[in-house]
Amino acid sequence: MPPLIICKKSLTSLAEEKYVNNTFIRDEDERPKVAYNEFSDDIPVISLAGIGESGGERTETCRKIVAACEEWGIFQVINHGVDLELVKDMTRSAREFFDLPAEEKFRFDMSGGKKGGFIVSSHLQGELVKDWREIVTYFSYPIKARDYSRWPDKPVDWRAVTEAYSKQLMELGCKLLEVLSEGMDLEKDALSKTCVEMDQKVVVNFYPKCPQPNLTLGLKRHTDPGLITLLLQDQVGGLQATRDGGKTWITVQPIEGAFVVNLGDCGHYLSNGRFKNADHQAVVNSNYSRLSIATFQNPAPDAILYPLKIDEGEKSVVNEPITFAEMYKKKMTNDLELSKLKKMAKENMLQEEILQKVKDEAQVKSCKSLEEILA
Repeated sequence: MPPLIICKKSLTSLAEEKYVNNTFIRDEDERPKVAYNEFSDDIPVISLAGIGESGGERTETCRKIVAACEEWGIFQVINHGVDLELVKDMTRSAREFFDLPAEEKFRFDMSGGKKGGFIVSSHLQGELVKDWREIVTYFSYPIKARDYSRWPDKPVDWRAVTEAYSKQLMELGCKLLEVLSEGMDLEKDALSKTCVEMDQKVVVNFYPKCPQPNLTLGLKRHTDPGLITLLLQDQVGGLQATRDGGKTWITVQPIEGAFVVNLGDCGHYLSNGRFKNADHQAVVNSNYSRLSIATFQNPAPDAILYPLKIDEGEKSVVNEPITFAEMYKKKMTNDLELSKLKKMAKENMLQEEILQKVKDEAQVKSCKSLEEILA
């Protein structure tokens, strides 16, 4: 059993403060532009009823999914076959975990590069601005990758519920990959074969109430690195998407029991840019806490990424074949470098403003001295 840790504070305690700590404050251009509950119905909602059959209904469902991937890279699915009672159990278990005292949650502290467990903000090391969230994450597939010592032992049914949930989400993910493969006019197992052995990671996000939600984000703007992400969210709202580079944002309408499907970078590359990688973020609010459960379906680390189909006259969106592990590392490194460069530019701008202010004040003093001499 992991040791009891009593020296750290969870984000839940900071939610009671009057102001947001400076480490969570985003630059103005990164702050929310649309409210958490200003919902849009622009994101397609697609029923998967009949997806297992051959014929017109499957063809029409495939057409809708392909269109959503081309337009947004994001859509919602209903009638997906995942046991809704299991969905409720997973949500309940997650809430019970985050309701635990801070010292209980930090028994599974994953800071310092540990694979799986609990952390505030992000498991990515080197982030300059923190996200307003707590997470608990675990690797569920392949089964040999499971490290149960990093899985919470409270509530007592956590392991049983999450194992069952992960299994059904893997089945749903594979079902969607078949449809996407067919949408690219390939054999239905084309994407699954490319993945070699499907990896699955589950990240449970808890976004506490925030005293100044206009200054921060629950999760910064990004695209997911993997193939597809299946997101279960509660009814509070906070998931936002953009398709014009962040100029305009919409808040995705929560639907009870539905899964939001985000296409990741791998889906974008393997389709040679035909399918968009969903550009999204999460905002918070001062009225309600929010829970979401993201299940990432990723290729194996050594899976080779390169467009599966390049039409005549097209160029590959990938310069050369690259493994998923290499692509992931490159993406994370680039993201951190961009953050550092932005910070440096901001600091340089402040220095220039201070220098200009000193010059202006010196000039004013010089003018005053000249006036005194001439008086």
